[in-house]
Amino acid sequence: MHCQVYLRKGTIYLPTLGIVEKGFYRGIEPVTVVSVTNTEALRQALLATITRGNPTVPRLRRSEYPPPILLKYAGVKTWSAFDNGTSLWTISEVGGHFVIVAYRKLPTGESVQNKGETIEFPVGSSVDAAVDRMIEILQHAAQR
Repeated sequence: MHCQVYLRKGTIYLPTLGIVEKGFYRGIEPVTVVSVTNTEALRQALLATITRGNPTVPRLRRSEYPPPILLKYAGVKTWSAFDNGTSLWTISEVGGHFVIVAYRKLPTGESVQNKGETIEFPVGSSVDAAVDRMIEILQHAAQR
């Protein structure tokens, strides 16, 4: 399971990530949008997104690619408009091992893993532990 968590202007965007092939994902419906300050709604949204997992989606030709799914939810027209001021984290789980990774933006605008902000949970940790820690991270980041 792999999911992306976007924080933009106090709002969390959680797309379902469909897996096209190993390591390649595409944002699909459903997308959940929730205020970072609503802890219980955020918890339920994260749990639902994690539980949904990564359904298999077909590979598309370049000409078939729709605009990024998050644009309509954020009310913007371009990815650069969405990405400006947006922070990104991922939560991944393989075999009961959860990992939260923070991303940082390069001057080119590309998002890369921030190795200094990776949290690895022990094997067998609960999804609740990962979700609670993700909520803490998001709410702290929103206050900065």
